[in-house]
Amino acid sequence: MRAECRENLKSISTLLKNLKEDQYQYPSTYLSGASIGQHIRHIIEFYTCLTSACLENTPVNYDARKRDHDLEKKPMEAIKVIDRIIDYLENGEIKGETALLANYAVGKTQSSSIPSSFQRELAYCLEHSIHHQALIKIGLLEQGLSALICPDFGVAPSTIKFRMSNDS
Repeated sequence: MRAECRENLKSISTLLKNLKEDQYQYPSTYLSGASIGQHIRHIIEFYTCLTSACLENTPVNYDARKRDHDLEKKPMEAIKVIDRIIDYLENGEIKGETALLANYAVGKTQSSSIPSSFQRELAYCLEHSIHHQALIKIGLLEQGLSALICPDFGVAPSTIKFRMSNDS
């Protein structure tokens, strides 16, 4: 799972190295005014919540993320944080049981504690990232930046495998 997450994050980093700040910050009509940068920030912050929880051996709480607006405005800042996450995935510990703390009700302040594991949450971060990459792809297409899109960017591994099996 670590290798898959690293590869996914590297694909995001590669894209960011080819984006100008105005493209990164462009408010997409198709994404309700959200920018590519906002989606990247969101992906990064989920991984950051997980790695922090691993380091501190605390429950994972994606609702409590910091929302660092520099990450959505400056692609080079996002790349730096992605590099730190990749480093953690290569060298840090991600094992053991944890809990997911989450509040899914809009009108309530009480969080639920859901049994989980750090490995399961790592899988969730990967799936979450792929989902947002599919949205980022829409923002890139809207700006006429299709040349920057790798064919498998924002596509689930199971879909890639299915497509490959049907091509043969």
